[in-house]
Amino acid sequence: MIIIRNRLLPIGRRFSAINICGLLFVKPNTEFTPELLNHERIHTRQMMELLIIPFYIIYVSEWLIRAILSGGDLFGSYCSLSMEREAYVHQSDPDYLKRRRPFAQWRSR
Repeated sequence: MIIIRNRLLPIGRRFSAINICGLLFVKPNTEFTPELLNHERIHTRQMMELLIIPFYIIYVSEWLIRAILSGGDLFGSYCSLSMEREAYVHQSDPDYLKRRRPFAQWRSR
């Protein structure tokens, strides 16, 4: 994973990093922790499983549907995305990717 510190991406104050096709864009003042790196590695695995473009189509579609159903709560909708839930739940487990089952973001926990 290539890490790029910059001021433009991600957009918004609540976000400190964004993974775009395995390139990790991180705000300059973000503390780079093992949990953050693991979180983004989980997203990279999700991208590979879904062949990248479908990952983004599903991710954005799910976000928009959840935002509409929540009455416009964009951050709450982001937090409830299946792909984000998996990454947040397992970001503190450094061995998670070794035992992760394919398409785990949609399997019951």
